[in-house]
Amino acid sequence: MARRQKAARPAKKRLRRLRRLRFGRLGAIAAIVLVAYLYYRPLSSWTHTRAALAQRSSQVQVLEAQKATLEREVEQATSLKQLARTARRIGLVRPGERLFIVKGIPEWRRTHPQPR
Repeated sequence: MARRQKAARPAKKRLRRLRRLRFGRLGAIAAIVLVAYLYYRPLSSWTHTRAALAQRSSQVQVLEAQKATLEREVEQATSLKQLARTARRIGLVRPGERLFIVKGIPEWRRTHPQPR
């Protein structure tokens, strides 16, 4: 009977060790899952913010190019020659001049080819 108790004690110790190992492993896995869960939101927010920043940066570059173009046009529009050209394009005439609107020029050119 003493031998059975001695043999039973190591078996109980083994079971306890195995249980501790199982709980330890499960605890480690649970901790890893918890850490991953806690990092998910900040990481997803960071990636979303990074993508939005890249999109805004490209929009800023486009707007800066448009601004440069408009500034050049404003500089050119301050010259009298450019101002006169622009006014003629939109149909304005100087006092004393007559405006003639000629229609059908492309068809006329097709029917009357010019020698080159």
